[in-house]
Amino acid sequence: MTIAHGAGGSAAAGETAGADRVVATGGSGSAAAVASAAEPGTGVGPDLTRPRAFVTGELDPYFAELRRDRPLAWHEPPAAGGRGFWVAGRHADVAALARDTTRLSSARGNMLETLLDGGDPGGGRMLVVSDPPRHTALRGLMKSGFMPAALESLAERIRRVARDLWIRAALDGHCDVAADIAAKIPLAAICDLLGVPETDREYVGERTTAALGSDLATPVEDASRLAQAEILLYFSRLARNEPSAMLRVLAEGSLDGVPLTRDELVLNCYSLILGGDVTTRLSIVGGVAALAADPALWEGVREGEVEIGSTVEEVLRWATPVVHLARTAVAEIELHGRRIRPGDIVTLWPRSANRDECEFDDPGRFDPARRPNRHLTFGFGPHFCLGAHLARIEVAAVLEGMRYAVDQITPDGPPQPVYSAFVAGYSALPVRLTPSVDALRSAAGRAG
Repeated sequence: MTIAHGAGGSAAAGETAGADRVVATGGSGSAAAVASAAEPGTGVGPDLTRPRAFVTGELDPYFAELRRDRPLAWHEPPAAGGRGFWVAGRHADVAALARDTTRLSSARGNMLETLLDGGDPGGGRMLVVSDPPRHTALRGLMKSGFMPAALESLAERIRRVARDLWIRAALDGHCDVAADIAAKIPLAAICDLLGVPETDREYVGERTTAALGSDLATPVEDASRLAQAEILLYFSRLARNEPSAMLRVLAEGSLDGVPLTRDELVLNCYSLILGGDVTTRLSIVGGVAALAADPALWEGVREGEVEIGSTVEEVLRWATPVVHLARTAVAEIELHGRRIRPGDIVTLWPRSANRDECEFDDPGRFDPARRPNRHLTFGFGPHFCLGAHLARIEVAAVLEGMRYAVDQITPDGPPQPVYSAFVAGYSALPVRLTPSVDALRSAAGRAG
């Protein structure tokens, strides 16, 4: 099913962009022609639809320039015959636009790639791609499984698993943080909530990874779509055969007296597994990478000179695993002298907002003691991440387990980036470890 784009469109919007035009260099055909027609001083920016742009290091200075000089920029169509879109990256603008569900809609899709491809077939049926009032009602139905009280017993298991993983890794003297630590905690937690059997978790984890990104600079064509389809099929079977408490909430719940359809149940499981696994995993890896790169910072965290709570928030800000959110305008919006018209695609960039110099002191520095830390990693407004509390529990558990078991941590080779235009981070992070006295005592006690 294709979601309609609504009235207006990129051609009209592009005509109003004026000097705030961004020209993509990575597209084909018309992009080069547009570049030559750009007004003086507009510059040429990276193609924000191209996964490679997110691993080359070019985006941070690019977004800094946009925040300073072009806070609402028009990105020309990346390919001939395609659509352009608006780019907003200031912290204040991302927060304001994220909470504006009156003039901006998520129901047609919340990923740029999806909107450029015609819209999200799950629009209106899946929490992340629905608008109030349906979004509000669906969120109310699902949130019971993510309340702090409901997560209390799960939190204790997460802390125990994280400590054991770090003890094992520290005694080995090395590990891949992505595969040996981060891949095992968020996935286990969200699988517990959704009732995914232990025997299926490796399968599910592989497919959640492939659904949003790739380890390859040139991904296998359609591999992402295949992984997405396999996840949907898996949860369709699981809901029928082994429903968990969360699945029963969805299966037995109703909105305005109308029960959810099987498709709605499966689509929301799909959304929960992707959001609950991939994004938190990437945050964990990004945070550990920052600590491994600076022994002094790690010493401060290890010795308790810096609180775990503030370190968690800085990990979330620093990693910013979801780099953009996409919306479709359903009403005219005036912003920074530009006019967004109905039907236009508007992209919000938490990656940029979390480096905004107007919001954060020295935002390019990883500072575990940073306070305040009003990052937008979980979004803002009605679509604020349903699993934010769980994600914080998981990141804190990893840091606490690391503090208990690891004396020293250093990089052991280059990290492997994820190639995606929607999420960012590392799919592999090799490190060398020196075990703490506590880890050695723990191992001796178990041996005895």
